[in-house]
Amino acid sequence: MTFETDTPLAHAVCPAHNREPRRGDAKPSLLVLHYTGMSSAAKAIDWLARPESGVSCHYVVDEHGHITQLVPEELRAWHAGASYWRGETDINSHSIGIEIQNPGHQHGYPDFPLKQMRAVVALSQDIVRRHRISPDSVLAHSDVAPGRKIDPGEKFNWLHLAKEGVGLWVRPLPVRADDPGFGPGTQGSAVLSAQKNLAVFGYDVEASGTLDADTEKVLKAFQLHFRPRRVDGRLDRSTEVTLEKVVEASRRRAAA
Repeated sequence: MTFETDTPLAHAVCPAHNREPRRGDAKPSLLVLHYTGMSSAAKAIDWLARPESGVSCHYVVDEHGHITQLVPEELRAWHAGASYWRGETDINSHSIGIEIQNPGHQHGYPDFPLKQMRAVVALSQDIVRRHRISPDSVLAHSDVAPGRKIDPGEKFNWLHLAKEGVGLWVRPLPVRADDPGFGPGTQGSAVLSAQKNLAVFGYDVEASGTLDADTEKVLKAFQLHFRPRRVDGRLDRSTEVTLEKVVEASRRRAAA
């Protein structure tokens, strides 16, 4: 089951059992970033490689920047689960998944060390270059599975990646303490506009004009990635304007 690494940046190979051909001859067009949610990278790698885990990924980056490849990029890894982006529900067939060692929210959720971030940047740069993955297709697990997943979370430094040419980032409008925003059950044009923008960007949300439970989950996912200062699923002015800026930046990239 062993294989040659796809990148010279990988320090080790640990072949995962759960891997298979990409369905429908799909090619990687998305890069999805996760955190492991486990106490150590060694435990994460061991679990991700086991058949009984029911999961796998292409790469694990430990807190020291050591990169292990588990699944060849040409194959489908089982990292995204039930997910959606821009009409596609088989995210595993269309993506490459990187697991970043961090014990996660249930276990203290420490910061991502600089050595680790540098390795994630370098690996991501290499992947998006080789597969021509667009900046707005570099995503969090929480983006493709809102509500079900919250990783890599609000502490992950997306700005750091964007400064190095990976992913899409805009400066979020500052959060105002006197603007609690619209909450569940709110109806109106502002909610409808936000839902349409979320859907245009890629999220799975219905433009109903009502801030329902599903919209709240998607708003939280958006905030985790693009407006992490306050992640509450409410539609405040900061979230609204930041979303508009993200959609416009994505459109400009597509037109370039």
